[in-house]
Amino acid sequence: MKNNKRPENPYYVNYGFQNREERPPAYAPPPQGYPSVPQYAPQTINTHHTATPGPPHSSTAGKGVKKSRTKCIVATIIAVLVLLAVAAVLVWYFVWYKCSFGMLCGEGGACVSYSQWCDGKRDCPSGRDEAHCFRLYGSSFLLQAFSPKDQTWKPVCSEGWSDRFGRATCQQMGYDGNEYVSSGTINAASDNSYMKLNSESYTAGPVYEYLADSESCTAYGAVTLKCIACGTMVSSPRTRIVGGNEVAGNGAWPWQVSLHARSRHVCGGSIITNRWILTAAHCVEDISRPEEWTVYAGYLYQYEMTPSRGYSVERIISHQYNPNTDDNDIALMKLTRSLQFSDSVRPVCLPNAGLHFVAPQTCYITGWGAVMFGGSATQELREARVNLIDRTVCNGRQVYNGLITPSMICAGRLQGGVDSCQGDSGGPLVTQEDSLWWLVGDTSWGDGCAFVNRPGVYGNVSYFLDWIYEQMQNY
Repeated sequence: MKNNKRPENPYYVNYGFQNREERPPAYAPPPQGYPSVPQYAPQTINTHHTATPGPPHSSTAGKGVKKSRTKCIVATIIAVLVLLAVAAVLVWYFVWYKCSFGMLCGEGGACVSYSQWCDGKRDCPSGRDEAHCFRLYGSSFLLQAFSPKDQTWKPVCSEGWSDRFGRATCQQMGYDGNEYVSSGTINAASDNSYMKLNSESYTAGPVYEYLADSESCTAYGAVTLKCIACGTMVSSPRTRIVGGNEVAGNGAWPWQVSLHARSRHVCGGSIITNRWILTAAHCVEDISRPEEWTVYAGYLYQYEMTPSRGYSVERIISHQYNPNTDDNDIALMKLTRSLQFSDSVRPVCLPNAGLHFVAPQTCYITGWGAVMFGGSATQELREARVNLIDRTVCNGRQVYNGLITPSMICAGRLQGGVDSCQGDSGGPLVTQEDSLWWLVGDTSWGDGCAFVNRPGVYGNVSYFLDWIYEQMQNY
């Protein structure tokens, strides 16, 4: 967290913070040392030598040469344009048209039709077409299944449903069965009918293979599913925050973790399950080996974090992060052992489908980051209240002038004064809705700290939801 005081000579650099003003240029500058290959200078004209003029050139021949050269240039341009047109047509066909009535497998450009999605057969090389067959919808955690017949999402009828199927479904979505909470029912009027379970024939395997389209769910409600107890904390945030405030009392922001590398705090992160931490991809770009990281959960003060109290990392998975544009700035860490949940260690809720976080919704950011531009990380966890900023506003000429992509979300105050800063990267941007706390974003980048018209930019977690679940399933 920070205020808006800018020191004349910044004295601290934290590798876990993305400050555009301090980044290298998109293209490396030319080397200043000796070149690696010989450089040859052109031969100079000897001005002391007088050349004997030869016979004059024919003007007709010169015009013929010029016409030939012009024809060659025109022909070359036409050929290049034709090749570009052909390439554009091929890209349009194989990337858009070929898959305009289906879904991309995600690798090699393979595409399958919607009718092949969740049909019980692996049509994608990686099996991705059978990986996203369930989703949770809205703040009520309504369970929906994809119907390959009607190519849409439908609520699951609770007829024949039990915790046995609820636990299996959560595991197939990527959760640990030990985290399972319960299944419930809700009255969910559906215009698209339901998916109903044939529970009598189920023995084992993917639950969705035993679902079938049904026009009604008579006398039954739709299934709600809680795979993990998330989004609760015993402490409430302060109501009047201007800059960053020290967090008082254990149990505040229990999903916040400190990521240490090389014996120091580098970035923040968020607990999403007992084995998975969500952070920013730029945090692990240069320190990519899992054994270099230690995760600390349940602490408010950095001096409490000793190596014996940390969790080692088994695997790091980064999205296709682009360091030049900051697109896809999200990564996951899998711990070598499970976290023990308590009042001070709890997961935040991943945003379910159908939840829309829009400006000027109130959110909170937390972290051990610097409290001033160029400052050093703080010893105590701090919190600050910010508001979401509409993407159109954030992309305005006076703000970020088109740099904000769908994978990003802006939050802060355009007048400055409150923002995330060095050391906050990867940490949570959360909001409260229906008494639960939801992970809206991960701290990504900004231009300075709390400057006017330079709000914080965060990875848009809703945008990455399918990717997150896919990694949890695969690993």
